[in-house]
Amino acid sequence: MRAVGTVTRGIRAPIIKQGDDLVEIVAKTIVDAAESEGFSLNDRDIIGVTEAVVARSQGNYATLSQISTDVRSKFPGGEVGLVFPILSRNRFSQILRGIAGGVDKMYIQLSYPADEVGNPLIDIDLLDEKGVDPFVDKFTEDEFRALFGKVLHPFTGVDYIEYYKDLCDGKAEIILANDPRYILNFTKNVITADIHSRTRSKRRLLAAGAEKVIGLDEILNCPIDGSGYHPDYGLLGSNLATEDSVKLFPRDTQVFVDALCERLCELTGKSIEVLVYGDGAFKDPIGGIWELADPVVSPAFTEGLTGRPNELKLKYIADNQLNGLSSQDAGEAIKDLIKNKKMDMVNDMASQGTTPRRLTDLLGSLCDLTSGSGDKGTPIILIQGYFDTYAD
Repeated sequence: MRAVGTVTRGIRAPIIKQGDDLVEIVAKTIVDAAESEGFSLNDRDIIGVTEAVVARSQGNYATLSQISTDVRSKFPGGEVGLVFPILSRNRFSQILRGIAGGVDKMYIQLSYPADEVGNPLIDIDLLDEKGVDPFVDKFTEDEFRALFGKVLHPFTGVDYIEYYKDLCDGKAEIILANDPRYILNFTKNVITADIHSRTRSKRRLLAAGAEKVIGLDEILNCPIDGSGYHPDYGLLGSNLATEDSVKLFPRDTQVFVDALCERLCELTGKSIEVLVYGDGAFKDPIGGIWELADPVVSPAFTEGLTGRPNELKLKYIADNQLNGLSSQDAGEAIKDLIKNKKMDMVNDMASQGTTPRRLTDLLGSLCDLTSGSGDKGTPIILIQGYFDTYAD
């Protein structure tokens, strides 16, 4: 039996520029890394490529002016409500500036005590202290300030109420509520800025009498004056690029992963799985921030990464079925159970406690944790042995 199971490597790559042949660069980088570091490539290895370099190679960028133009075309009356933006300088500040440039008046509705992905606006214990029910109570900015005063993000030190108002050059009023329909007391035209709950927010607003509702996924969902775009996600998944532009989520990612899989097979003779990954799906237990500010963990992946793990819980088996056996006999018994397990372990006690998430969410999170978001310089991740079991 091999002594090592899953191995994850961050692979250093050259700086990717717009127009680069990313398929060839990634394939060559992987092959060169294997040769220089002395490891082999195998069937069912997995290559993850961060969405950032895919989008950069495509040149999928947009200026704030192009965002403003699209917003103005969709809301020619010049007034709009913006519901549930996340509290992020990297993720939302430029989007907000672009939207503000396309309107004359805006009402920004923040959720509290935290945004959708867990960025805290205010300490939840203060709500109890002040007798505030976040499911019911709604506030204007003045009412909120009267209760809580200045509210600083614990990590960045930013007062997001003040910061977001300043970004809008006097065009915005801030309100606070966790029911999206509260915005309809101020305007009937709404942009839903939430990510994972956007479909529900749109439905509730329209049912409550909103005249027009769109999401961030419907802004820059087609090119504007030569801009980048994303047909499914629009501005969702975008990041700060420069002082006057954003990088959008990459397009045509399925074409990319299929082409990279084919090229790797040509170079190595191995069947290697490929995915594009963005934010991982995990939560910081101290800060309470859920990492996933992208619309999905993995926008594209090869067919072999479809589905969920189908695994036995070895701890459960060891405690319940192997009493009285020697270590060697117990090991052989576990191998036999793994080899003969059912194709679908759902609701089987022998699988209870294993992770039922999609493979791509698990793998994308592993890639994101390995590459990080700082200066490691490893936008390509190689995962080996992920599909091995104790019986292999």
